[in-house]
Amino acid sequence: MVSFVFDITHTTTYRYARPVKLGEHRVMFRPRDSHDLRVLATDLQVTPGAQDIRLIQDVYSNSVAIVQPVHEAQELTFVCTFTVEHTGSRALDLPIDAYARHHPFRYSREDRVALAHYLRPYYLKEQPRLRQWAQTFLNTEGPTDSREVLVRMNKAIRDSMTYQVRNEEGVQTPCETLDKASGTCRDFATLMIEAARALGYAARFVSGYVYGAELEQADSAGATHAWLQVYLPGAGWIPFDPTNNLIGGHDLIRVGVARHASLASPLSGTWTGAPADYLGMTVDVQVRKRA
Repeated sequence: MVSFVFDITHTTTYRYARPVKLGEHRVMFRPRDSHDLRVLATDLQVTPGAQDIRLIQDVYSNSVAIVQPVHEAQELTFVCTFTVEHTGSRALDLPIDAYARHHPFRYSREDRVALAHYLRPYYLKEQPRLRQWAQTFLNTEGPTDSREVLVRMNKAIRDSMTYQVRNEEGVQTPCETLDKASGTCRDFATLMIEAARALGYAARFVSGYVYGAELEQADSAGATHAWLQVYLPGAGWIPFDPTNNLIGGHDLIRVGVARHASLASPLSGTWTGAPADYLGMTVDVQVRKRA
């Protein structure tokens, strides 16, 4: 099996007009180890320094660093670096259990217990419209392959919608994304997650990084990124990236998973001061594949 080694450096800097009191910050930067992704090294540097760093696992088993900066500062910088070995995912080749090969299917009772919060819609009021939209990807005659529905939806979002950078926090609702036919990677992931749930699939949000030689001219190449995973019995969690129309492969380097985008933020925290003190944030991401 072919594997690749990636070096990632993610630098985030907050700037203030004067020294402000800094509260705890949550940093989600360590990739999720599995059979296809092995963490070789990690490091976290904080300036002006940290009086305490606690490493925990959150309710989704994401690795999170709780950081308390050492004193007031006019600038706060986090430099997260890590190296991973990625063997990739043959998502389209993995066999699906016989009972789930065609849509609709019903997860086993035990799976439904474990998948409950990934099956339940986040935007309940938008479900009727999302279900109507999602059903356009079903076959009108004959059985519908359960994976092919997702493949069509993934491609349709990429082909029919425009990627736009938006630095503000938050995510569009799925219907907003449908109406605008544009959004960020987290908006596209959220749309497909909710549409998949409307069809009875268990789906979850994924945050991380994307890299690929063929993506170097794309808006999201070598950057923080968002996509989704859908659980298919027999094949497990399958990655779908509607921003780039990727399914599995080596290009998606996952860090965190959650039920909704707001629960998988790479970095969040508090500070005390006047609103005008905040001057902004800059983010720089470098993703390099070793030769």
